[in-house]
Order: sequence, then structure tokens, then C-alpha cells
Amino acid sequence: MKKLAASLLMTALLAACASQQTTQPPVAPITDKTGTDTSATTNPATVDLTKGSTTDAKGYNVLTDPNNILSSRRIYFDYDSYSVKPEFNDVVEAHSKYLNEHKEAKLIVQGNTDNRGTAEYNLALGQKRADAVKKQMNALGVNDSQLETVSFGKEKPLEGADTEEAWARNRRAELVYDGEAAK
Repeated sequence: MKKLAASLLMTALLAACASQQTTQPPVAPITDKTGTDTSATTNPATVDLTKGSTTDAKGYNVLTDPNNILSSRRIYFDYDSYSVKPEFNDVVEAHSKYLNEHKEAKLIVQGNTDNRGTAEYNLALGQKRADAVKKQMNALGVNDSQLETVSFGKEKPLEGADTEEAWARNRRAELVYDGEAAK
């Protein structure tokens, strides 16, 4: 009889836990300088930033919380290109919003390339990639004093293979906040 009562109690507790719903507080949409609403393409829980703090209401660090767009730190580029692809605009906008709200924060934009081409060419291309991200952030109101750019060229690949997939992963800009190490 005790086993039956304990079993029923556990079942009731598990059922109660499973039926709890969590709700996110409403968040104002991110808008760019033209007033375009970009909330449809961003997770609403990811843009609720508390001024003066890198933690959200639940105590998570918004810069490293995997459910937050700010944990996205890579901007990928096409071959031989330094134009920021439209699919990375949300990431750039979210980091720009964070920097605008946290004037003490500083970001290093690290430009990288694949291993094709000369070292000199790749250092220049990596710098152009970092500068392109910085220029977009400046257009979104981020102060120059909060941004630094550096090129690693082909010296810090994510993947060492000579395949199109590996080259594509290596063509990137990394967003690293001051005091952090690149992932």
C-alpha cells in the first residue's frame, strides 16, 4: 500500500512539473536607423538587455547564454569577399545594441581567411572583413572607442582541411569582448 501511495505521489509530482509553463516578458523590438522592425528575425528573449549589467533577469550572462543572439560571435564571408552577408545583420545589430547600451564595453573584431592565397593578401582581406563589421556597427551608432579591429589572415583556422566546407568556416570575423578569449 505504501508503494502504491509513493508511486501515485511521484506521478502527481512529475505531472505537475511537466505542466508548468514559463513565459517571457515582452521585449521592445530592435530597430535599425531606418526604423525597420527586425524582431521577426531575432529571438525576443535575446534582446532584453539590462543597462549596466551583462546579466539578464534570470542571472545569465547575456554574452554567453546560448539562447541569446549575443552568444553568436562569428560573421561568415563569401570567398574573396569582405561584404557582410545579410543573414548576419541580426548578429551585428544585436552586438551594436549591446555596445550602445554598455558604453564601457569594448569589442575586438578579428578578421580571418581561408588558407588560399599569400600571407600578405590574406592579412589584408582579414583586415577588410574586420573593418566591414566595424563600419556596419559604426553606422548603427557604436562609438569608435569601443571597437578595435585586427587581422589574423589565415593564421587561426577553425578547420585545417582543404575542403570547401572547411574554407567556408575559416572565412569569418570573430567578435571578442575585451577580456575574453576567442572561442
